[in-house]
Amino acid sequence: MPTLLVIWCILLGVLGNLQKGEGRIRHYRWDVKYEYKSPDCFKKLVITVNGRSPGPTIQAEEGDTVVVEVNNSLVTENLAIHWHGIRQIGSPWFDGTEGVTQCPVLPGDTFKYQFVVDQAGTYLYHAHYGMQREAGLYGLIRVSPRQPEPFSYDYDRSIILDDWFHKSTYEQAAGLSAIPFQWVGEPQSLLINGKGRFNCSLSSPITGICNATNPECAPFSQTVVPGKTYRLRIGSLTTLSALSFQIQGHKMRVVEADGHYVEPFEVENLFIYSGETYSVLVKADQDPKRNYWITSNVVSRNRTTPPGLAIFNYYPNHPMRSPPTPPPTPPAWDDVKPRLAQSLAIKARQGFIQKPPTTSDRVIVLLNTQNTINGYRKWSVNNVSFSLPQTPYLVALKDNLKDAFDQTPPPEGYDSVNYDIFSVQNNTNATSSNGIYRLEFNSTVDVILQNANTMNKNNSETHPWHLHGHDFWVLGYGNGKFDKDKDPKKYNLENPILKNTVPVHPYGWTALRFKANNPGVWLFHCHIDSHFYMGMGVVFEEGIHRLAEKLPSSIMGCGETKTFRP
Repeated sequence: MPTLLVIWCILLGVLGNLQKGEGRIRHYRWDVKYEYKSPDCFKKLVITVNGRSPGPTIQAEEGDTVVVEVNNSLVTENLAIHWHGIRQIGSPWFDGTEGVTQCPVLPGDTFKYQFVVDQAGTYLYHAHYGMQREAGLYGLIRVSPRQPEPFSYDYDRSIILDDWFHKSTYEQAAGLSAIPFQWVGEPQSLLINGKGRFNCSLSSPITGICNATNPECAPFSQTVVPGKTYRLRIGSLTTLSALSFQIQGHKMRVVEADGHYVEPFEVENLFIYSGETYSVLVKADQDPKRNYWITSNVVSRNRTTPPGLAIFNYYPNHPMRSPPTPPPTPPAWDDVKPRLAQSLAIKARQGFIQKPPTTSDRVIVLLNTQNTINGYRKWSVNNVSFSLPQTPYLVALKDNLKDAFDQTPPPEGYDSVNYDIFSVQNNTNATSSNGIYRLEFNSTVDVILQNANTMNKNNSETHPWHLHGHDFWVLGYGNGKFDKDKDPKKYNLENPILKNTVPVHPYGWTALRFKANNPGVWLFHCHIDSHFYMGMGVVFEEGIHRLAEKLPSSIMGCGETKTFRP
């Protein structure tokens, strides 16, 4: 009886906490290691979480505390995991960004991440050390709301998109760092929920390297019941590719983007960029006697990678039964207009609008360019190519380690009058630096992302930019060069969407606004792995003095913090 009484009291306490709005603790234990996998039928070493790639989905409710104990079993590699879209309010040391908020987790060590998921929505996690993300360490975070949502559906499902390279991250990084420069090329496959199909006839004749009958690369099948409505949470963690996502014969109603409700609109092609998440509603209202294709296709790059294929399976048809018609024709890879139109269509949902401040305290213009620095090909922002320091910024700033990084801040703009964004530029004054922007706490900051020509004629690439520690209002997009006098007058200040990742389109600009109200040090970077590796990023510091006097010792142990751990 006493034992039953204790259990009853514990249950009453839990129920009381839930009624008060206090969250639960969600505990995960992960073992991260290399394993041979064949996600697209081609066998290679893949980073897995508990034997899986993509890793397990984190499920939580708004206000819960998530605890993830990560054991690094990679043997010869360090590790860090970023919780993409989680703002880390009150826990900036657990953002999971090596060189910015923590030292990497050494082989054989276990690191505990602990953070509150403070808002509902669809988010991501992935490796943030070197180029490990493209080795397979990624997954989804689903946070359910405490309040009813403004749309209804029968079932809630997830789809995560990726592109897949057969070369190892080491081979790719070595080429990017070489003289002469060796580009990574286009991906061999596109994966849908970790499954794709490479043409084995194109691979090495070595026995067993590529096996088209391997069940690991059987297409993903999403089973649906005729007449029911499905919420599909779609996330992209491609390392290079912008994608068009389609479900043959079905329209998709967009209702959420990066954790925020969208004024609904319908699409046949959902354009999605690396680091973005969307929720769409799809009704299974087509001929139930057959199955339909789910496809992903590369856009914004010359399309040489075959489409990713999965099956939209109408129950009770067999889940592996191929649709009787070919996959739908994708949009032209180089047609920017529909992609820009979708970007402009994404507005905050009525009843859930959080209006931005009407003016900003500071404007930072970031020109995205390619450069050659000391013979090496680099990506740069305002002619400065970013490099990570050995000592994490968070520790260096908190402990006043002024020798840990360059104290000179990067430029806040470029010569917009004379710079021609439509042609190849010499950019002879390009440099490398790990200097940062220091923001006044609680100030309002505008960032203008300005795209330009690469070092190849008539070429400007799409860059998806992701901000750690914040959501930002997307105030506008435009073609050509941003006009500081005219374009701000066109900003959407009535119902702009809040996001954490946004594209800047070829030869165009994107305007963002955010409040510097989350004490910490936050990375803002292109989410294309190779571009960030080559220097396409910046760092913001805000309110560092407001953090606790002592930072967790678990984030230390590298650079000037080698002696800081007990």
